[in-house]
Amino acid sequence: MPQPFALVGLARPKPERAEELKHLLLSFVEPTRQESGCLEYHFHEDRNAPGVFVFYEAWRSQADLDAHLALPHMQAFWERRMDYLETDLDVRFLTMQSPYQPTMRRDTRLTTTWKSARPR
Repeated sequence: MPQPFALVGLARPKPERAEELKHLLLSFVEPTRQESGCLEYHFHEDRNAPGVFVFYEAWRSQADLDAHLALPHMQAFWERRMDYLETDLDVRFLTMQSPYQPTMRRDTRLTTTWKSARPR
């Protein structure tokens, strides 16, 4: 498999719209993960700057990302994003340097290692 097309983005919402934006962005997670070209799609909140949202996406190809961005709900968000944001999205397109490996979601060794490494 060729290297994925990945990006990381930062969203700095207007304080009065932060919760609303958070819920809107969370509503995109599961449908996006179901798209055929989506390899990974994660939504985070900055621990050191609550209310600042970070997303990480990995797509099979640029064409898959383009298809995602062309969906009606993504077009609607893009058109009204500045209603929520203090500054425009800061998106960085990445070139993966390490070999791509699918997420180890079902690897029980990871769970066992984590449980045994936790303080009691």
